[in-house]
Amino acid sequence: MRLLLADGIDPAEQRMQQKLQQRNDASSTFGVAANAWFEFRSKAWAKRTSAQVQDYLIKDVIPALGRRPLAAITTKELAVFTGGIESRGAPDVAKKARQWLASIFAFARANGWTDKDPVRDLRAVVLPSNAGKHYAHLRIEELPEFLIALDRADSSPLVKAATMLVLWTANRPGVTRTLRWSELDLDAGLWTIAKDREGMKRGYLHYTPLPRQAVEKLKEVHTLTGTFEYVFAGRNNPRQPLSDGAINGLLKRLGYRGRQTTHGFRHLISTALNERGFEADWVERQLAHGDPDKIRGTYNKAMYLDPRREMMQSWADYLDQLRATAISPHGRVIA
Repeated sequence: MRLLLADGIDPAEQRMQQKLQQRNDASSTFGVAANAWFEFRSKAWAKRTSAQVQDYLIKDVIPALGRRPLAAITTKELAVFTGGIESRGAPDVAKKARQWLASIFAFARANGWTDKDPVRDLRAVVLPSNAGKHYAHLRIEELPEFLIALDRADSSPLVKAATMLVLWTANRPGVTRTLRWSELDLDAGLWTIAKDREGMKRGYLHYTPLPRQAVEKLKEVHTLTGTFEYVFAGRNNPRQPLSDGAINGLLKRLGYRGRQTTHGFRHLISTALNERGFEADWVERQLAHGDPDKIRGTYNKAMYLDPRREMMQSWADYLDQLRATAISPHGRVIA
């Protein structure tokens, strides 16, 4: 203290500055900045958007970067992080993550927590998206072998059931993994997806007819998760839904990496239904393409519920036929 005073420094002032610096260092971690950004920005978002951003922050962004000082985060680190999201088959999530990272760092710079912008050059290591690119999916003739491999997979029955439900309904992966028991009427074979429900790309009300096979499988799943909110309850926390990488992870373990993604099933089903001669309007409505309020004709007619029910039952029966023809009398998959 004498030395400080001799140099014209007030010891009490120095201690206060040190405390302020410690507080500033704490607020300069990515996690604190991200949470402050979310609290500020979410006030202007729709409830659905806010829930989606919070979900991915909690599951992906904060665990990977939360404790990192803002000043220490590099472009290479962010490239590895977002690249990992893409490699699990979630390019849309990776794209949104890059957008959120840019916004979080801009918010942090505006608040004086950092002067760095590691997101600026991130685009240099990201391949531009191809608007016409489809998610990887199998050809119809490859389905029999896949169905047998899925049946025989030593994996979670919930992940396997969720995979088949995507195949039986053509619903989006995010909607399927977050399916709630309250949305199902198994007696009527109907899945009702409310307007603005998370996971729906444009937030339309959507009715999904359930084929007999799907109803039977869901009744089996009910014995496992019927007391929880979500049909496909999470492995680590059954009060949360299945993780968004669970099905793609199973596909990779089965040897279909780069050949089939969860979202790719929608392309496969669309192609198959159109080739089998079903009305294009029915197929598009089954895929939840286009706002039913704006489709020509009356609203009830636009939902095409009855013909879609027949169409998806026919599709589910066809999958059973493919599985049956893929097995020889000795139980071996026929090449």
